[in-house]
Parts: sequence; structure tokens; C-alpha cells
Amino acid sequence: MKSNKVLLIYNPKAGNGLFKNNLDYIIDKFQRRHMLLIPVRSDRKDVGDFLRQLSKVDYRKEYRKIIIAGGDGTINHVINLMINFEIDLPIAIFPAGTANDFAYYFDLPHKLEDMVKIALEENYTYADIGKANDQYFINVAAIGFLVDVSQRTDPNIKNTLGVLSYYLRGIGELPNLKPIPVKITSEEYQAEEKIFFMLAMNGRSAGGFKRIAPMASINDGLLDVVIFKEMPVIELAPLLMSILAGQHRENKHVIYFNTRRLLVESDSEVGTDVDGEKSSSLPLEIQVLPKRLKVNTVRVDMGGNVW
Repeated sequence: MKSNKVLLIYNPKAGNGLFKNNLDYIIDKFQRRHMLLIPVRSDRKDVGDFLRQLSKVDYRKEYRKIIIAGGDGTINHVINLMINFEIDLPIAIFPAGTANDFAYYFDLPHKLEDMVKIALEENYTYADIGKANDQYFINVAAIGFLVDVSQRTDPNIKNTLGVLSYYLRGIGELPNLKPIPVKITSEEYQAEEKIFFMLAMNGRSAGGFKRIAPMASINDGLLDVVIFKEMPVIELAPLLMSILAGQHRENKHVIYFNTRRLLVESDSEVGTDVDGEKSSSLPLEIQVLPKRLKVNTVRVDMGGNVW
């Protein structure tokens, strides 16, 4: 028999702090289904200690699944802990953060009542996980100009304005825009390029841009790599419009390919992040771990496709 206990790791600041006000509602819904919900705050350092201790017992008998409530950053943090402590439990997602690109891929709802309905059921599909050096990511590894913009943008502004904050900050940074010389090595593509920005996508969207990798599949065992090469500044605005429309793959300044593994090197200082969290310096070895994560979804067909 499966355990009747469910672990809820939640970001108390998610949704401008409103999520935590609904904990009693969520607990009640699970208790009505004879399941016990155990809440743990994700902003405390001891969440790592909690999962470390969990890994030392028969956690599959202890817990049915782990619900993660928050944005992509919260999911990233928990998934890294789970993998490092070898905890292999299914997860459910409550998309309650500023950036919810992982949840967007699975078309998960934003109404709390609908989130709970999905988490109460046992419909699952598998998702790949990316790895950049020693860090794991669910959605994207990013390198270059926009990473620097993101890391210098006030978190309070990000929470209030979302993707608009990147537009505004990015416009202000354009006079300082400089190409970065990088060496890219993969089975599918090898070159030395001067680039403005680069993404290794597991999902389809990043930072609120919904169509960066419109054809990406999160469980195909491949990463979609998108490279924005050096170009005249005057051509950036038309490129941005094509990105919003999902038509940038045909742009002469864009390189797009699929791969299982790539290496990015540079002699320059380059900003990097995974799922919006600061990552390590180059060189960065990026790879995919196929179907590493079991995710609670609306429903799936026999082929594992999300509906």
C-alpha cells in the first residue's frame, strides 16, 4: 500500500505571500481523502536537513509524493536537494511563483482549487532534467547578457513587473551591450562565436517568454539550444518581436539545434544561471538526464503525453 502522507514544500513568499494563507484549505482537502499533508517552509536552511534525514529512511513507505509550491526557483532548489540526497519520489507542482515556466509546459492551472484536484490524483508523466556542471535544472540554463541583467534587477521589481522588468532593465543596459567570445562543442555543432546570449532549454519558455523553444519536448532526452549571435543593435528590436511570435529560428543571427550534451568555454567573465538561479563560471558542461523526474499532471495517455 502507498503511504497516506504527502510532503508539501512551499515558499511562504510565493504569490506575494498569499499561498501560505490557504494552507488550512489544502490540508482539509487532503484529510477528506484520508491523506496527511506535512508542510515544510522552503525558505529555511533546514529544508535541506529535513530531506537529508528523509533519505536515510525508507522514504517510499513514509511519503506518497512531494508537492512543491512556488516558482521555478523553488522547484529548482528542491529538485537539486532531491537528486543530491537520492530521493526518488513523484512531485506535484503548485505554480505560485513569479516565474512558472515549468508548470506552463504542463498546462497546470493557477487556481488553487484546480491545483489541489490534480495533486489529489495519481496521473503522472516523466520529465527530463538538465545538468550544468554540478547543478541540475528543470527548465533552462542561460549564458550571457540577459543573465547579467536579471542578476542586477531588484527582486521586488521582478515580483511586481515580471517579464516587463527584464524589458526595462535590458533597454537601459543596451549601451553597455558587448559580444562574448565563446567556444561551443557538441556532437551536432562546433564553433567559436561571438554571442550576446545563449539558452539550453529543457522546456519551451523562459522568463515569461512563452515561445523561445516552441518545438521542445520535456521528455525527449534532448535539450534545445538557442544562440543569439552578435548583431547590430538596431536589429535587436525586430529579433525581440520574432521571439515573442516564436519565429526567431529563421533569423540569420540565431543558431538553433538539439543535443544531449554540450560544452561552453570562454576566456571572458560570463554570467550564467540555471532556472533563474546563479550558476558556476565557464566552462559549463551541459547535459540532459532523460526521464529523471515523475511529475503529477492533469492526465496522460498511454504514450506518456500530457493532456
